[in-house]
Amino acid sequence: MINFFTTEDSKESDRDFTLFNKKDVSAWISEVISSEGFEEGEITYVFCDDAYLHSLNVKFLEHDTLTDIISFDYSLGNQINGEIYISIERVKENAEEFNASFTEELHRVIIHGILHYCGYKDKSETEVKEMRKREDKALSLVKLI
Repeated sequence: MINFFTTEDSKESDRDFTLFNKKDVSAWISEVISSEGFEEGEITYVFCDDAYLHSLNVKFLEHDTLTDIISFDYSLGNQINGEIYISIERVKENAEEFNASFTEELHRVIIHGILHYCGYKDKSETEVKEMRKREDKALSLVKLI
């Protein structure tokens, strides 16, 4: 089961964020999970602002930096379970920086967390290239729904 929430602690502009087509986005995420050879478990997405995500980054990861996504992996064996926090502010800025639409960048970040759960990393240059390749493959599927 995939759930989507927005924090109450977010700035007003981000608190008003609504993910449209939740059913289609959930189906797409499920398809990617399956295509990677995993089963869907309980996955929760929380959309928030920079301040909220920064506080999680400091508290749980001891990183005093802004980021677009933090994922907490609770997977059990082959079953994907976890919480994925996404800063709407970062997604907006990244979309501008990378000359992408907000929706495309949001989808990229949404699936990025899932790909981490599937075992893909992004610490080295080689890992980043593989992660981008997998993100692009997943993004090609989202256009079908």
